[in-house]
Amino acid sequence: MAQSPYQQLEQEFRRLHAFQGAASLLRWDSAVMMPRGSADVRGEQLAVLDSECHTLLTSPKVSRLIERAQANQAQLEDWQLANLREMRRERDHAIATPLTLITRLARATSLAEVRWLEARQENNFELFAPHLEEVVALTRDKAQVLSQALGLAPYDSLIDGFSPGFLSADIDQLFKVMIRRLPNLIREAIELQAERPPLPIVGKVSLSKQRALAHEVMRVIGFPFDRGRLDESSRAFTEGVWGDVRIATRYDVNEPFTGLMGVLHEVGQAMYDLGLPAAWRDQPVGRDRGMALEESQSLLLEMIIGRSRPFLTWLRPLLEKHFGCTGPEWDVENLYRTLTRVRRSAIRADADELTYPVHIMLRYDLEKQIFEGTMPVRNLPEAWRAGFDRRLGLRPSNDTEGCLQDPHWALGQFGYFPSYALGSFIAAQLHETLRTQSEHFDAEIADGRFGGLFEWLRQNVHGRGASVGAQELIKDATGRTLSAAPWLRYAEAKYLEEVAS
Repeated sequence: MAQSPYQQLEQEFRRLHAFQGAASLLRWDSAVMMPRGSADVRGEQLAVLDSECHTLLTSPKVSRLIERAQANQAQLEDWQLANLREMRRERDHAIATPLTLITRLARATSLAEVRWLEARQENNFELFAPHLEEVVALTRDKAQVLSQALGLAPYDSLIDGFSPGFLSADIDQLFKVMIRRLPNLIREAIELQAERPPLPIVGKVSLSKQRALAHEVMRVIGFPFDRGRLDESSRAFTEGVWGDVRIATRYDVNEPFTGLMGVLHEVGQAMYDLGLPAAWRDQPVGRDRGMALEESQSLLLEMIIGRSRPFLTWLRPLLEKHFGCTGPEWDVENLYRTLTRVRRSAIRADADELTYPVHIMLRYDLEKQIFEGTMPVRNLPEAWRAGFDRRLGLRPSNDTEGCLQDPHWALGQFGYFPSYALGSFIAAQLHETLRTQSEHFDAEIADGRFGGLFEWLRQNVHGRGASVGAQELIKDATGRTLSAAPWLRYAEAKYLEEVAS
């Protein structure tokens, strides 16, 4: 029996999924295993895979099948209709972007990432600047063609590529609410915490002990090591596809919680990826609903749960088991105060919950200026220092602590940073709903029982894949549209009540 147009489309997108999965694992290898001198070779490999994906999506065959499937959509189930919508979305984005531009951008970002690493090591922005200029120019071209095709402003077209359903106007409104309260909240928390500072945790913890702890925490949480793995890199990240998810973290012998918190962050995203609908795993509708949702899962597990008293109550015996730690500095209350300490820091990846949004707002403003044409790349170091000083009263001492600290721009990921802030708001709103619906939530976490948490997330977030829009998913899960209010309520209760008690 001949396949229907829709069934043929599924077959084509199954091939696309395989190409994209291969590219994802090559990117993981670039950061974890690949020799630095192989960057040019890897850039060519990724460029070829990107080219194949683009060719498939823009082929007359796929467009013809989409038109025929749409003509017969009355015969499709609801999830198939959603899948067809996502297929059309991917096709439209691909058609809007010329293949030559995709290939040039893949090569430029692969080389820029290597030069970014070198510039960081030598604390010399000038080594990176010409490569970033090329990436910016190519990304600006990409934003322009997407803008024309999608009917969005150029920068909004880039945000849409990472967090579909959100526009800069939405982000501006959320940030407007935050700015009214956040500066004073940071100041109040720092002043209150100064009255009862935590006991310092001194001494080194070997990497082998930290690795062993991380693996046990992941196992109890429910990470399936037969379908994923944990490695080490210069930065924490997650790559892979459903059924093969790779996590990397960065350990520090002098900071025993850096690696673990990085692991929790990435496990949150990995559990989302692994919890996507198995039946749709190789189709567009079976993918995540954008980076804002991905980040919400990371921040929920790392920041909200991982830095809570219930989680630390469960973790404390594991710390003694793996680290051999004793003394009052390792008591739950002291660990809690240590991990919720508010400090003005130049490094985003090490920032606490209260100052973290400031880092994102700075990058967001700089990105908008870059794509408005008012911020030359060569001016970024000073603009960064001045902007950070103005927002947080701290001036980075060098470029490694400033505009060289993140790899996102080297990778051409403009429009990505807002997803971190959106993720914070989503995580707080989900958490507020979770605790309202489950009166035993804190007790379960304190006992190391994470099944209820992930069952709720699979039902309300993970298991829906991309079948609905992000904002609809959030409203369905929490009963409300996305707002900054739950985050502010959570932050005030945690950072003002705790130190005052």
